[in-house]
Amino acid sequence: MRRKRKPLTFRLTQVLTGHGCFGDYLCRTAQREPTTECHDCGAAVDSAQHTLEVCPRWAALRQSLTSVLGGDLSLPSIIIAMLGDDESWKAMVSFCETVMSQKEADERVREEAADVASIRGRRMGVRRRRYLMRLQ
Repeated sequence: MRRKRKPLTFRLTQVLTGHGCFGDYLCRTAQREPTTECHDCGAAVDSAQHTLEVCPRWAALRQSLTSVLGGDLSLPSIIIAMLGDDESWKAMVSFCETVMSQKEADERVREEAADVASIRGRRMGVRRRRYLMRLQ
């Protein structure tokens, strides 16, 4: 309670809440992926916890993170470590910014692919659809 407030970045929030470019979220909630699987390693479920603890693609970044936070990357342990000192907070923010920006870039590539499934294409809002209909 006495610690200075640290800002929650957009990508840090995505990892802490699980709402981001994770197969699980994109399939179940956003309905933009046909499956929950990880595009990087093929695991059945790509979640924030999978990205933090398991996915081999992020092993080097994870090693840097665990050297600061310790070996337990469960959500309660991460929160306690982040609130404990600035170095832990910065390490977690750095991990999230790097990983999520890359996952977002990969998702954009998949969305723009020529053979993209219709479920993955960017959704258009009502205004955009009306505008496009007026152009025809």
